[in-house]
Amino acid sequence: MPGMVIRHQELDVYKKAFEAAMQIFELTKSFPKEETYSLTDQIRRSSRSVCANLAKAWRKRRYEAAFIAKLSDSEGEAAETQTWIEFAVKCGYIDRDIAKTLYLQYDEVLAMLVSMIIKPTVWVMPTGQKQKRSER
Repeated sequence: MPGMVIRHQELDVYKKAFEAAMQIFELTKSFPKEETYSLTDQIRRSSRSVCANLAKAWRKRRYEAAFIAKLSDSEGEAAETQTWIEFAVKCGYIDRDIAKTLYLQYDEVLAMLVSMIIKPTVWVMPTGQKQKRSER
């Protein structure tokens, strides 16, 4: 928020996305070996990319358009992760109830991202404001 110096790791959306990505990491340890370079890799990459793009967005918040673009990338990765969760259920790699909980976690992440995209002025730095040394 304006005037506040916080790191991207302190954002609720980041915390939720990171927690979900770690759950995916743990779940995918039991995926079959033949999925190592396909479903396992894809779902791990997209879930981690949600967080990575949030970090990038946070660093770009001096520029509203760049901030929104990176948040949109994060949104896309969250939706992609949900798709991989669906595949994992259909392939029998994840229990349906666990997958449902995980899917709903990504629904929350998506809602938070969309909220940030719709109201970027709440998050972006006012024009001319420089980052403080602790933010670099």
